[in-house]
This record gives sequence, structure tokens and C-alpha cells, in this order.
Amino acid sequence: MNTLQIIDVRSYDKFSPASSSSDTPSDTQSQIIRGLMAATNEKTLPTVILYDERGLRLYDNITTKAPEYYLFGAEEQILQDNANQIVDVMHKHTGGVVSGEVVLELGAGALRKTSHILQALTNLVPVSTPVVPITYYALDLEERELKRTLMELRDSAVGSMLVGKVEVQGMLGTYDAGLKFVKDGGLQEPGIADGALPLSLGSYRLDSTRRDSSPDSTGSSFRDSSDTEMTSPSTPCNSQAPLHLLFLGSSLGNFKRKEDAEFLRAFPLEPGRDTLLLGLDHDNNRKEIELAYNDPQGHTRNFILNGLKAAGRALGDEAMFAEQNWEYVNTYNESKRCHEAYYRCIHTHDINPSMAPKPIQFLEGELVNMEISYKFSESDTYTLFTEANLRPIQRWTDNTGRYSLWLLERPPFVFPLLDSPSAVPAHTTKFGIPSIEDWSNMWTVWDFVTRRMIPPAMLFQKPIDLRHICLFYLGHIPAFLDIHLSRLLDEPHTEPQEFKYIFERGIDPSVDDPTKCNHPHSLVPTKDDDWPPLHSILAFQIRVRERLRKVYSDIAEGRISVTRKVARVLFMTLEHEGFHVETLLYMLIQRAGTGTISPPDFSPPHWESLATQWQTAPKPAVATVDVGPSTVTLGINDIEAEDVNPAKCRNFADHIFGWDNESPSRQTEVKAFRIEWRPVTNGEFYEFYKGSGQGKVKFPASWEDRNGETCVRTLYGPVPIKIAWEWPVLTCFDNLSLYANVKGGRIPTEVELRLFFDTFSSGYEGGANVGFRNWHPVPATTGGSKHGGKGHNGGVWEWTSTVFDKYDGFVPSTLYPGYSADFFDGSHQVVIGGSYATMPRISERRSVRNWYQRNYPYCWTSARIAYDV
Repeated sequence: MNTLQIIDVRSYDKFSPASSSSDTPSDTQSQIIRGLMAATNEKTLPTVILYDERGLRLYDNITTKAPEYYLFGAEEQILQDNANQIVDVMHKHTGGVVSGEVVLELGAGALRKTSHILQALTNLVPVSTPVVPITYYALDLEERELKRTLMELRDSAVGSMLVGKVEVQGMLGTYDAGLKFVKDGGLQEPGIADGALPLSLGSYRLDSTRRDSSPDSTGSSFRDSSDTEMTSPSTPCNSQAPLHLLFLGSSLGNFKRKEDAEFLRAFPLEPGRDTLLLGLDHDNNRKEIELAYNDPQGHTRNFILNGLKAAGRALGDEAMFAEQNWEYVNTYNESKRCHEAYYRCIHTHDINPSMAPKPIQFLEGELVNMEISYKFSESDTYTLFTEANLRPIQRWTDNTGRYSLWLLERPPFVFPLLDSPSAVPAHTTKFGIPSIEDWSNMWTVWDFVTRRMIPPAMLFQKPIDLRHICLFYLGHIPAFLDIHLSRLLDEPHTEPQEFKYIFERGIDPSVDDPTKCNHPHSLVPTKDDDWPPLHSILAFQIRVRERLRKVYSDIAEGRISVTRKVARVLFMTLEHEGFHVETLLYMLIQRAGTGTISPPDFSPPHWESLATQWQTAPKPAVATVDVGPSTVTLGINDIEAEDVNPAKCRNFADHIFGWDNESPSRQTEVKAFRIEWRPVTNGEFYEFYKGSGQGKVKFPASWEDRNGETCVRTLYGPVPIKIAWEWPVLTCFDNLSLYANVKGGRIPTEVELRLFFDTFSSGYEGGANVGFRNWHPVPATTGGSKHGGKGHNGGVWEWTSTVFDKYDGFVPSTLYPGYSADFFDGSHQVVIGGSYATMPRISERRSVRNWYQRNYPYCWTSARIAYDV
């Protein structure tokens, strides 16, 4: 290995020893004084005091001599068992190591766990090379300890394996300083490139100088597209070398809630290339957490009390906090899921730092907090990732189920949580008038699918014979919006006005006879040459979007008064686009592998390792759960006729908008029933199809026969059914109803399934596989041993035995009269829930009712079995 190099990045801190004059207080000193000037029992000391040179060595004692501190051992076990797999998944998108890639570890510590990652990286580099393809940077605060650990690594057996494959360097500074150094193109500075580093890392500049962090103006990572040409599906987003960040040890738990997401959101990760490996501790048992942070041997106590010397040293007198005046105490706050560590004052006394405005008194028994360590439930974890604009690629959990390593990426888009701030200040409900940010998010998704996943050759093709050609949908979405804006505003249609005749409404013909379509629909060209050209459709789309933006501008400036009718048009047209993204995708999946382009800039699944995890994941202790009896409320009171009632038309601050089949609210009594915890899986249905159901059920359209091997369709191409064995099967109601009957059960009614979802669904913030968290189903998680069995269904709509039909109180929409009523024909079943491609606004509103013909084969819908009690 080359001479050990350490890059000093402390100057990138606002306050640091490297950047401050002698008469300017350091950031640590300022934090100490600020924290100690607080009221009694509200005083704090910064966590950084624990990690001086001696503190780092004392921490090593905890990790090696205190087995009660399970976090280190759990993470090390994961890495020992899975490091090769982790680095394989890390490089899945790039197909292997890219010369010049960087691995940067935040808070590297002793490097014992990291050595497993470094060794695994060497396996990806077949032979040593003169120009080392990977550079690993260990970022830490204490220079002497950093040098010591790097030297130990260099002289170890692992160090010898790194020669010519992975260059190991140090980086001295805080997290913020190191990240700012990378974002500002610091790795490309001439002095660095020519001296400390053996590689040219010029790829780390964006716009010649910077790497971007995640956009944070709206709390989501959407970017609106306004180009009028299709993006070339084969063009990579950029040519920079990958950056892989490591943040291990559940160190993120030392950040407060919300501040942790803000910190992660600033990470300079680019879609389709960069990753973050993050360690998170679970919300485990209180006793084992408290014991982990206060071992009987006293290693943790020694580590914590050493921080008092560091605090005194920062204030100019190492003995300022006399150890005989203090003891260490800790507690786990279960409601906050937070471990709290304190110094407790034994004797009342004062200290008088010269830089403090007055003496500081500590009372006997007073607590001074110096560390928090938040733990993460499933809901905490997915909320964190969503707020940080991150997407989980894969997860590894230790053998005891107490700790996880997550490999994450910054995808091209992330749907924000539904409680994200609205652009309409007066609106308080999650399901009210959408903001312009909601629209921008939706457009980003729509453009991603239509411009990056459909090759030009497929635009005039019909992936399924029960829908129009792909090009139709590119015109249908803006035309539908434009038609309803024109009606609302009493204005002319956007040019070219003839588009409203071609693109107003799609088709839902009979499955049994596709030539019959019993509802009004647009008359579309029958020849390719008669369709409007793509550039004309995209230009029309831009003009309609600008028209909508002007509506929001006029609302903001008071030129348009917001009424319930205005809000309804905006809600209806937004969700219409959301539904059609899914429709388009379940069409495109039929050509995945033979035309449709896999989702670009999302890391492709590592199918083999995922399948192993899915197959070995715990199953419910019993297959079913008893539910009811109960009274269930279906629907909402969103009465469209009130939109024109002068007394109510402006009263919508907390109003929930829905489609006509969601109103009015009605109560239904449900008898006790038993229901499967999870939907029918591909594996279960395959065994039935090959066994007692042979010749009775149809081969699902979500499957594909490839030279005699049954595969399951995904947007990444078909995969062997063994990969998707635990996923919910996607097939028609008729297939699943027969399966349920043979198994001695039935498909649940709408009200039964609604009661099950209300009781056991984890929702989007709890990890439900909706909103493109994945581009495929995953195994369901309901029925687990924690959180009362709450989980998700794998990312599918679910069939009910309820026929989609008129009910007491139903009134067709005035704005869209045929939305529901055109399908009250006795051949459609109600489905509820939401698939992996359903926008959270739709999947999370419990009153939403979708529907499909009972023999429709293409929808992303499964079912679970219910039994009478």
C-alpha cells in the first residue's frame, strides 16, 4: 500500500480548530457552554466529548469486552455472514466496480467491522492494478486514533489483500465537514489529486464543481420534466464514478427525530449509482437496551465518565468536572423509543469557565444529558427513509432479529408522507385539495414511465388487447385535465382542440368479447399514420401543465376563489393520472424483457439473495386470525351536490374528497369471521394449478411460460417462479374464488376486508409496499410477532366478493357521471388496497374502491381466503 494519507477537512466546519483563530471559541466549546446554561435538569453536554482519543479506546473495550452491548456484535455478525452479498448488491446497478469509485465511512472507529466490507470489495477486483480502482476513506474526529487504526489495518492480513485493489486513506473531521468536502468537489482539488490520492476523482464534480444533495424544498425528491422529446432509454444520467457511503453502528440514533432525516437528506447521493449502507437498532426490549448501555463490568461507565475530562479540556481545565461529583445513569424511554444517558450530580457544586457569562451551578441529583440513542420501529424506519428521500434496496438482519443493515439509494423520486405540509395553508386533511407540489410529483412519475420506460418502437403497440396503444395514454392524461379545466373555468380548450375528441376517454371492453365496450369512449385512429405525432402530444402536455400552474398562481394571488368545486376538479384530475400510471404499467409489464425498459436509475433487484431472505423470513405462527363481530363504517360524506351550496361550498378546510362511489358514509354490521393473515402466494397457487386445480383455473397473465419453465413477470423481465414464490399471486377473481372454494373458504366481502385492513395494515409510513418503494410485489408481512400483527400485504390490490354496483345513497358524479355508473353491469368486483405502483394518496384513503371485471387477467390484484365462524 502507498504511504498513509489523511485529508484534513476540518476547515469545512463553520467552527473548527483548523479554521478558528485563537480567540474564537471552538464549536465544541460553544456547544458545552450553551448546553450548560440551560435550566436545572435541562442541561446537556455534546456527544462529541465522548470520542476523544482515550474515549475511542474505551469504546473499543465496550465492543470487545461487553457482550451486553449487542449492537456491535449484531452488526459484525451481519457483515461476517453477508459482506460479499452486500457489496454485490451495492454494485448491482453498475454491474461491478467502476474505476475511481469511492467508499467513504462516516465515523470509522476501529475498522474491525469495516474490514469485512473491504475484504469483500477485493473479491470484485480480479487482479491488482497499477491504478487502484477503489479508494476507501475512513472519516473520524481524532487524528492519532485514526492513524493508529489505519496503520493496524495496513499491517493486517486484510491489509495485504487490499494492495492494488482498494486504496485506504483517512479523512479528519466531522460528518458535516467530510460530506461538505465531497459535495464541494474537494476530492478533485489539485493538491489532493496530485499528492494524497492515487486516482483521478474529477467525476465528483457536478456542474463542474459540486455534487448535489437531495432537493429539500418540498420534502420530496421529485423533479419536474419539461422536455418535449423522449429521453433516450439507453443514456445514463451522468458519467461520474460511484460514491458508496457507510454509516454503521446505529450512529444515526444520536440524532433527534427529524434531524436524522435532514442529515441523511443532505448526503451527496446520485440516482442510479451511489449507495448508503446504514445500521439501525430496532425498538427492542427495554431491559436489554438499558443493559446494553450500562454493562455490569463498568466498561460503558468508564467510557461515559471519560467524557467529563474531555469537556473540561475543551473549557481549559481537564479537572473542571471532578469525577467524584458525578455518576452515570441511563434509562430507555419506551414511548419515544429513545435511550437516554445522563451524568447525575452527586454533590451540589459550581464551575466557573472563563468563557461562560456566569458561574454554572449543579444541584445534587440534577441530570445532565450527554447522549441519546433513538431506536427504530418499522414505522420509524420507513418514515425516516421517506423524509430523507431514500429508498431501501435491501435489508439484512442479525440472527436475533434485533438489528438491521440497510442498503439505500436516492431514487429519481420518492412520494412524501401524506402529512407533509400542504401548499394550501387552510387545508388540514391528507386527502383534500392537492398542492402544486403534489402535481409536480405526479408529473415526475408520469414522465419517468412514459419517457424513460417506453421505447419509441412500442408507442404504437398494444401490450394487452383490452386497452389502447401506449401513445393514447400520453395524450389522454393532459386531455382529461384540459377538458375539466375548461369546464371549470368556462374557457376554450388548449390547442389543438381536436385532441379532446381523440383522447377524452379510454376503453374497458368485455374480457369475453374485446370487440364490445359498453360505455362511451373516444373514437381513436385505426392507422398509425393517423395518430398525432409524439412531439405534438408532448407540446400539448406542456401547455396544459402550464395552464394548471396558472390556476394555482391565480388561486395564490386571489384571482380565482377556491371553492369545493375547484378543489374537486383538482383532486379528481390528479388521482385520475395516478390511476393511469398503474394502468400503463400493468400493460407494459406484459412486454418487460421484450420491449419495455426496466426502471432506470433504480437499483435492480438482486433476485437470488432476496429470494433466500423471503423464503427464510418468519411466517405467522398460525395462518389465520379471527376478526369481528364489529360495526364498520364504509365511505365518506363527500356530497358533490354541496359544491354549489352557498353555505358549504367554501367550507372545505378539513374536507376529504373522494370519487362518487365512496359516498355517502354508511355503517355495516360484520359477523365474526376468520381470515388468512396473508394473500395467496405464487407458490401456493402454482401447486394448486399443477395439482387439484389442473384444468380448472387459467394460467395467470402475471406468469409466463419460458421454454417449459414457469416465470413471474416483473418490470425487470420475467424471473423464475421460485424467486417470486412468496409474493402474492396476481390473477383474476375467478381463479382465486375457485382456489378459495377448494380450500374450504371464500373471498372476503368488501366490509370484511376493510375491517381486516383497518385493524392490521401498517400503512405507507409503516412500510407498505406502495408508491414505488419497489417495482414488484414482495412477501406480505401481516401476522408477525410484533406490533399486534400489523404489516402490509406485499403491494397488491385485493379482490372482494362484493359486486361493484349501485347502493343506497349513491349519486353519480356531476363532473364525471360515468365514472362508476358505467360499470354497474354485474360483471365487476370491488377491489381495495393498492399495489406497489399506487400513489399513497389513493392507497391510504380507506374509502377508495377500485373495480375490475372478475375475469380480467392483467390487474395487479390478489386475494386472501376468509372462512365463516
